Amino acid sequence: MMWKKSFLVFLFSLSIQNAVLDDDRTKKTDECPSPRLSSQTTVVTKGQNVSLICSIKKKSQTIMYYFYQGDKYLRTKDNGESNIFNLRISEARDLGPYKCKVQDSISSVYRCSKYSPDFNFTLLDPVATPVLNISVIQTEAGLYITPRCISPNGSLPINYTFFEKNAAISPAISKDVRQPAEFNFTKKSTQGDEEYRCEAKNRLLNNAKYSQYSPIPLTDGDGCALCLQLLPVGLLLVLKVIALIPACWILPKYKARKAMRDNVPEDYGHTPMEVGEYEIF
Repeated sequence: MMWKKSFLVFLFSLSIQNAVLDDDRTKKTDECPSPRLSSQTTVVTKGQNVSLICSIKKKSQTIMYYFYQGDKYLRTKDNGESNIFNLRISEARDLGPYKCKVQDSISSVYRCSKYSPDFNFTLLDPVATPVLNISVIQTEAGLYITPRCISPNGSLPINYTFFEKNAAISPAISKDVRQPAEFNFTKKSTQGDEEYRCEAKNRLLNNAKYSQYSPIPLTDGDGCALCLQLLPVGLLLVLKVIALIPACWILPKYKARKAMRDNVPEDYGHTPMEVGEYEIF
């Protein structure tokens, strides 16, 4: 029984020691938390100006901020100046990785000297103005309308949204390949003043592009039905024209030949015979 009590006492004391160590670690972490490096955006384009912000929970007027790109030192700023580092994305190597370090400027042996995790930007190409095409099919239920939208340039994925004038008529349709996004809907009839357009945007902020407004075409809807009705009449006219071409070509030749025959002098066959008879007598 004694060894059981001793073992329980040992476990209890061990748990107390671990709790004390954990408390000490927590206090040290609270005293010197790791900084965080962030930016207002993580996706950028070439030529864009961005800012890196090094922040820490511990507030002190004596904290210094050190900025690095990889292992390359960039700049030091004190808390009285700013904890923001501004830069310009000119090429791919400007994307990162970046990190910052915080350290107390009063005491070099102060334990608060830690690095933030690495931070990287992502380079994206902005979307180009999208192109909208609309096809219409006449059905018994009405007009079956299919608008298609594609942006020829821009980093994928691209989200497309269709609008009737300024009101969205579709959810955002995401395309991770360079193919048109399409949306189908049916209208019983058209008023003639409907106009449609589409929006294209990717992860770049404030960079949405819109197509030109486009009306509903008539050639594929009501126009096609009218064409089908007029098709037999058109074919009949074509056949008549084809039939008249030979007549117009043969008739002038026939008239010319008839005129030539009418102009030839008559040949009286008895004249030579009469001359012969006169010679006998």
